[in-house]
Amino acid sequence: MYNKKFYINGTWTQPSAIKYLDVINPANEEVITQICLGNEKDLNDAVSSAKNAFNSFSVTSREERLEIFEQIMEVYKKRMNDLSKAITSEMGAPVNLANAAQAPAGLGHLKKAYNALKDYEFEYEMNTTLIRKEPVGVCGLITPWNWPINQIACKVAPALAAGCTMILKPSEVAPLSAIIFTEILDEAGVPAGVYNMIHGDGPTVGEAMSKHPDIDMMSFTGSTRAGISVAKSSADTVKRVTQELGGKSANILLEDADFEKSVTKGVLHCMNNSGQSCNAPTRMLVPNSKMKDVIEIAKSALEKVKLGDPSSENTTLGPVVSKVQYDKIRKLIDAGINEGATLIAGGSGVPDGHNNGYFIAPTIFANVNNDMTIAKEEIFGPVLSILGYKDEDDAIKIANETIYGLSGYVSSQNLEKANKVASKLRTGNVHINNAPGDQSAPFGGYKMSGNGREWGEFGLEDFLEIKAVMGAIPRAS
Repeated sequence: MYNKKFYINGTWTQPSAIKYLDVINPANEEVITQICLGNEKDLNDAVSSAKNAFNSFSVTSREERLEIFEQIMEVYKKRMNDLSKAITSEMGAPVNLANAAQAPAGLGHLKKAYNALKDYEFEYEMNTTLIRKEPVGVCGLITPWNWPINQIACKVAPALAAGCTMILKPSEVAPLSAIIFTEILDEAGVPAGVYNMIHGDGPTVGEAMSKHPDIDMMSFTGSTRAGISVAKSSADTVKRVTQELGGKSANILLEDADFEKSVTKGVLHCMNNSGQSCNAPTRMLVPNSKMKDVIEIAKSALEKVKLGDPSSENTTLGPVVSKVQYDKIRKLIDAGINEGATLIAGGSGVPDGHNNGYFIAPTIFANVNNDMTIAKEEIFGPVLSILGYKDEDDAIKIANETIYGLSGYVSSQNLEKANKVASKLRTGNVHINNAPGDQSAPFGGYKMSGNGREWGEFGLEDFLEIKAVMGAIPRAS
């Protein structure tokens, strides 16, 4: 049974009003449990707790915070299986993905923040001035449902390392892993008030967090639309806002790429997590002369994608998270068909044998151009668009012709050429030859994919203010 209370000031606290929300298993549309949705009073209590705790936690030593991390990581390891099961049931991640990537991602971010904290230079001298980096204050953290524990950990971990206190509002769509994460921090002995967690929706709790005068920073991951709302609501209090938002990442296969390998990996990566990743390579750019060959390779790659019950170890593609997402994705697939893209696999119809649950067949369009809706909008589902290009400059132009700038992908057997193309992509991340992500490297985007950077040392710096103390260093005689 999942806890329906909020975590405020180191204790599980009854919400001020009872307003239940069903948590739905997207694989069968059945109610798993309910959570209570908070309101402004609950938020005020959590903020007051965090504000009071900041006075003492902000001045803890590096060693004290490292010890807290060690305790958290030890408890996290014991609860890994619980986290995996929760993620599979709340958002439909196939069990193998939950076990191998979703749940371990949180521990990875804790380890990277721990390592950054061990060596980070919080003070240094510049002439006769002491430069100090201090915790930004009370932080409001809003996280999404698609990689739920990954996004929670990559915000909570650097905030703790910096000496900040915080209020977490996890996604109300997939809140179960957040409850377990909160139990982990409680068992690990995180000081009362340092970490607080309340459930709520965006218009109520999220809006109140952004406007709250005693919250010094908002760290938000989610849709670009919601991120803009957070920034606007935060403007009156001039608080820091960091955002990791949407994406429409281009996957450029250059003329000399190994097409069999690159197309197959590109298709499988796009379908991973049911296409519900902001950095998914959803636009595959290929030379016009290779379009027919690419279509055949892409069709063959789909044979490795097994749509089905996420609790089965044979499944590689589970449902999408909710009815809202399901309806949106099907509508966008229909738009692709109506606008003249070539549907080579999948479609908006109900997949055979999946009358219950929010299952979308893995879908691939070819002969797409950047004027089509499916090339412009973030679909956030198992849908790949294949676009043709004339030459390298045309590929770069098409790749950059988007409001987003989170990730890019380049495949080539010439590393120098791939690096040259990577340097021209207006994105915060570029993966050459399908290189995996690096949790020590900065993660974040250009343009409407957000601002700020998460992960490792770069994530830590987002939670720090910079102070210059002039005259603190004696002048050399």
